[in-house]
Amino acid sequence: MKKFKNNLILFWTFFKIGAFTFGGGLAMLPLIHRIVVDKFHWLTEEELVDMLAIAESTPGVIAVNLATYTGYKVNKILGSFFATFGVVLPSFIIICIISLFYEQFINIQIINWAFKGIKACVAIMILNAGIKLFKHVKRNVFSFIMLCTSFALALFVSSISTIYIILSGLVIGIAYYAIAEAIRNKHNSNNQNMVIINDENATAEQIVENNTAEEDLKGGTK
Repeated sequence: MKKFKNNLILFWTFFKIGAFTFGGGLAMLPLIHRIVVDKFHWLTEEELVDMLAIAESTPGVIAVNLATYTGYKVNKILGSFFATFGVVLPSFIIICIISLFYEQFINIQIINWAFKGIKACVAIMILNAGIKLFKHVKRNVFSFIMLCTSFALALFVSSISTIYIILSGLVIGIAYYAIAEAIRNKHNSNNQNMVIINDENATAEQIVENNTAEEDLKGGTK
C-alpha cells in the first residue's frame, strides 16, 4: 500500500511539473529542484547535478530522464513508470487539444504576446537553475577552464553541436581525474614507504641502543 501511495505521489508530482513548466527540460530545473530536492528529498544536490549531466549526455528529453531516474530511486521500475508517465502526460494532452484548432490558435495575437513574455521568463529560470547547480560543482582550476571553454563554444561556435561539447567534457573529465587519482595514489604510496622506512630505522636504532645498554650494564657488573 505504501509503495502504491509513493507511485501516486510520483505521478502527481511530475504531472504538475510537466503541466506548469514552459520552455522545455532546462526550464523545469528550478521546479524539479524545489520539489525533488528541497521538499521530498528524493535526490541530493550532488545527485541532481550528476543526473543532469547524464540526462544531457543520453538520448531523450532531460525532464523525462530526470523523472525516470528519480522514480527508479524512490520505487524501482514502477516508480520510473509512474514518474515518467506523469511528466509526459500533460504535454501529450495539451498538444492533442491544440492540434484540433492549431491554425486558429497560432493566429491569436494575445497568444503570441503571451509566448514572448514566457520566453523571457524561461531564460531567467534557466539562468537561475544554472547558478544553483553551479554552487554544487567541485570548484577548481579544471572546472573553471571547462566551464569557460564550454560556454564559449556553445555561445560563439554555432557549428558545434552541444552533444559534442558534452561528450568532450566526459572524455576530458575521465582522463583528468584518472590521472589526478593515479598521481595521488603514487604520492600516498611514497608517503607510506617513507613511513615504513622511518619505522624500520627507528626500530634499528632502538635495537642498537638496547644492545649498547646491555653491554654497559654487563661492563658495570664486572
